[in-house]
Amino acid sequence: MATDMQKLIGTSEEDDDEDVEMDVKEEDDEEDDGEKRIRSSLMIGDDGGMVSSGSNNNRFEQHQVQEQVGTPGGGRRCRPVEEKERTKLRERHRRAITARILAGLRRHGNYNLRVRADINDVIAALATEAGWVVLPDGTTFPSRSQGIKAAGGGSTAITSSSSHMASQQTPSTFIRGVRCGLRSLPEYNACRMKGVFLPNSPTYDASPNARCQSSSLIGDAVEQSAGHPLISSSVDAVDGMQIVDVTPKLPERDFAGSTYIPVYVMLPLGVINMKCELVDPDGLLKQLRLLKSVNVDGVMVDCWWGIVEAHSPQEYNWNGYRGLFQMVHELKLKLQVVLSFHECGGNVGDDVCIPLPHWVAEIGRSNPDIFFTDREGRRNPECLSWGVDKERVLRGRTGLEVYFDYMRSFRVEFNDFFEDGVITTIEVGLGPCGELRFPSCPVKHGWRYPGIGEFQCYDQYLLKNLRKAAEARGHSFWARGPDNVGSYSSRPHETGFFCDGGDYDGYYGRFFLNWYSQVLVDHGDRVLYLAKLAFEGTRIVAKLSGIHWWYKTASHAAELTAGYYNPCNRDGYAAIMAMLKKHSASLNFTSAGFHMLDQREDFANSLSDPEAVVWQVTNAARDNSVEVVSENAHPFLDRVGYNKILDSAKPLADPDGRYLSSFIFHRLSPLLLERLNFMEFERFVKRMHGEAVHDLLV
Repeated sequence: MATDMQKLIGTSEEDDDEDVEMDVKEEDDEEDDGEKRIRSSLMIGDDGGMVSSGSNNNRFEQHQVQEQVGTPGGGRRCRPVEEKERTKLRERHRRAITARILAGLRRHGNYNLRVRADINDVIAALATEAGWVVLPDGTTFPSRSQGIKAAGGGSTAITSSSSHMASQQTPSTFIRGVRCGLRSLPEYNACRMKGVFLPNSPTYDASPNARCQSSSLIGDAVEQSAGHPLISSSVDAVDGMQIVDVTPKLPERDFAGSTYIPVYVMLPLGVINMKCELVDPDGLLKQLRLLKSVNVDGVMVDCWWGIVEAHSPQEYNWNGYRGLFQMVHELKLKLQVVLSFHECGGNVGDDVCIPLPHWVAEIGRSNPDIFFTDREGRRNPECLSWGVDKERVLRGRTGLEVYFDYMRSFRVEFNDFFEDGVITTIEVGLGPCGELRFPSCPVKHGWRYPGIGEFQCYDQYLLKNLRKAAEARGHSFWARGPDNVGSYSSRPHETGFFCDGGDYDGYYGRFFLNWYSQVLVDHGDRVLYLAKLAFEGTRIVAKLSGIHWWYKTASHAAELTAGYYNPCNRDGYAAIMAMLKKHSASLNFTSAGFHMLDQREDFANSLSDPEAVVWQVTNAARDNSVEVVSENAHPFLDRVGYNKILDSAKPLADPDGRYLSSFIFHRLSPLLLERLNFMEFERFVKRMHGEAVHDLLV
């Protein structure tokens, strides 16, 4: 078992020899004539499946073993106590690795492994997934046979004897001396072997890089294939043996003839400066022409409140945006516009700083309660508190009136673009980052992933709302926030409120969380009602955030502090979707790109489940007949990432064919427009449009 385990996780030939030797030593401790058995461990041939490397290390180890054998006349050898302890520790370490692998496969891979499964069950499960046939007696063979033409003209079938599992945490992995870890498309193309049988495996993995599977050709077979015209790969020498790096190309789904899904590209954050002027119009025009050349449907752009209404209330400057919209119109592209009522800067991906309007900041200096506030009294000026929606604290206007005046000004200013059908969608900013959530995880206040965040309801206006709710319930002493919730970067089990069986599920906890989440729903309801009035006949979109960490806990603490009352015994998204349906609004859910999250060092410790979040939110939307738009949460440019988007946009197993209504690529950059990256992006656009592509391999 231990030797098989080392083969699976990928050790070198020398390490395998050493491990077998040590195991034989341990077994011989109670046997007679140790010298014969030690020699047999060093002379394992084809029957044992080992290859003697003849390295200096092995010769040194053999010399050491011979010195440890008993008297020349034979007899029982005597090993030191320290050596026995080391052997026991090594075996415990192997068993611990096996247990972690089994637990990970059960939890994340949905492998049907019995409780006391051994390494043979793991190998059989992986081989079966990779397309091999494994009989009960262990006989293993491929599901179909292929071969390669040998240099001498014969045909030799070459198969891999076992599945190798590459690490998903490191960019480059060495498996039994075979290096894998090619990351870019040119590297994949430069390292492939035609005609070699390679087992089927899932086309796309949870890693942004395809799972690397390699076959090793050793000895004479390598000598024959080294000059083979069909082989384009590197050859390494290890102790006199040659090992060929072979990275296969795996088949992809064919989306030809599938549903047409529009693709939009989000423009850079700083395309308009603080004076509302178009930055580098010539350079932008060239980039837009490139996007048009690959049949991108349109672009998305933020219209920042802090730029347009920067200096005085109800004085709007749309000049830069008009020039941009005209450029897009001339290229016959479509526009999706985001009305951004939050500040830019300080969040992931923000490369510019666009604060709230100056006159709002002045009000905030004298009345900081217009901003969200945490339990310690720290203010967050990223956006206005939802407590001022109906409070006349903004130079005689309420928060809702400020939003509506801005939306109405935009609709009047760009009426011609609405009439011509250039502007197809309006996404209304509803909170931090434009998302309908509380700003529970501000980095500037000390939050670090995967912290649970903190409740943001301690400004005087939301506290007044909480008091009214507590009095209406008949428990005025509930007019407070919970005091055992930890800090921004706490874990659920470290708090009395979010731990299993904690106060979140008590009478007060349920009251508070109901009130807190209802504040979120009510804010979205009011703003979307006004947006529907201002943009009648145009699609309205609201954006939700994918809070995936601590999803596997009972409380779902990170979702609770964000305003999504979604513990394991309650659906926290149904009320939000019902509100969107009420206003015929679509949902923009930032789910695409979650497959890259497992590269984070702290991902495994956050009890995260991004796929479950996506499933719950999208199903809640579709149950309420709400259209779903998506954008990638993390940047990527590789084919595996695009394939993940395609699979989620056009799910194969959905009998109702419920696809995304559009996809927004985040975002336009010089890196995207580099030749190879742009070719891959063009291929992605074609497949989203249901067009045929020729190279269906990854």
